Amino acid sequence: MAFEGLSEKLQNAFRNLRGKGKLSEADVKEALKEVKVALLEADVNFKVVKNFVKTVEEKCVGEEVLNGLNPSQTVIKVVNDELTSLMGSETTEVAFRPGKEITVIMMVGLQGAGKTTASAKMAGQFIKKGKKSPLVACDIYRPAAIEQLKVNGSKVGVDVFEMGTDVKPPVIAENALEKAKKENYNVVILDTAGRLQIDEVLMNELKEIKEKVGVFQTILVVDAMTGQNAVNVAKTFDEEIGIDGVILSKLDGDTRGGAALSIKAVTGKPILYVGMGEKLTDLEQFYPDRMASRILGMGDVLSLIEKAQANVTTTEEESRGMMNRMQKGKFDFNDYLESMKQMKNMGGIASILSMLPGMGVNAADLEGAIDEKKLRQTEAIILSMTPEERSNPKLMNPRRKFRIAKGAGLDIAEVNRFIKQFEQSQKMMKQMGGMGKRGRGMFPGMGGMGGFGGRKGFPFK
Repeated sequence: MAFEGLSEKLQNAFRNLRGKGKLSEADVKEALKEVKVALLEADVNFKVVKNFVKTVEEKCVGEEVLNGLNPSQTVIKVVNDELTSLMGSETTEVAFRPGKEITVIMMVGLQGAGKTTASAKMAGQFIKKGKKSPLVACDIYRPAAIEQLKVNGSKVGVDVFEMGTDVKPPVIAENALEKAKKENYNVVILDTAGRLQIDEVLMNELKEIKEKVGVFQTILVVDAMTGQNAVNVAKTFDEEIGIDGVILSKLDGDTRGGAALSIKAVTGKPILYVGMGEKLTDLEQFYPDRMASRILGMGDVLSLIEKAQANVTTTEEESRGMMNRMQKGKFDFNDYLESMKQMKNMGGIASILSMLPGMGVNAADLEGAIDEKKLRQTEAIILSMTPEERSNPKLMNPRRKFRIAKGAGLDIAEVNRFIKQFEQSQKMMKQMGGMGKRGRGMFPGMGGMGGFGGRKGFPFK
């Protein structure tokens, strides 16, 4: 997850403040020096960092803060508020034309930023809002771009309009709009061509499309991993054609994250969504306040709850049944397999822990500690069992274990180890009794979260 390095450095900067009953002006300035270095290392724009530190210092060195009941927490709150403000304060959603008017959205960006994928991801988001939004293939230059859009469109369940590679993009856009009017579409998403760098030909083509079809929203997709260059790209696109918002792709792979902290301040344009993975469902609404909390290690429980609601596929009845079996120590291999599936749907253990208060700083270490190979082996073991064995762990005997090991392609010792740890988990969950009830609202059907740990935690190295 992005910001892990920044998060750790910021929390280290505040750690010394927490140990002091009262703060001096020198204490605050020393902490803010570390904050400044951390932000610069995260590739945040220098002018943005300078103004940020100045604002925080002005708000923190007053007598009310330094002599308050809990000055260190007050300083952290000021930093949190200013980080939120830096990223836009309020959540901004994609704007639509009123009534039955068709909203034309033009997706723009450099080649390789993930524009085509982001277009499909956004179309998938619009379906949840009741919007009928076809994708339009206006990238006629990049090999396989049209095919990629068609594949992605099929996966998210939206139509794709294309006219091959011999028709000019403005004409394609015009024809797509005419078709949309006839077929009562709400939104039209134009996936335009990118370039390796901004050039006059690209900009002129985008300007012509805007003029021909009356583009209502121009959304720029930038690669978060390019750091400060993403901010420069956003600024140039805005100056040349005008943009209404930004999607940050690949934020899950960036350890700096400076683009997210700089784009709004430098361009004045809001971040609308962030790409948090390769799956077409991995597009999150951007909430400045939640992102600020994540950066400062305060977690993001609201996003975690929303992620669970969107991705957990068990019914309330199934959830209740799993919880009851857990409390009675009758949690079986089917339940365990379902828990693994739900955990995967939510992005994995490290992703979930990064959203919990106080856990974000350790997310990178946890990700390294989680043995993905061991998780795959565990899944292979369970899938090699018969339906009867999965639902009744007590059936296990040496003959069955040897057959399961052979089916999973593993040594018998691995199967014995897993089953022993599974039995320990069952006992532990029975002893814990009703403790699982408190997590049910957040993780319906995911009682196995406790089972993932066992007594020694078998998915871990």
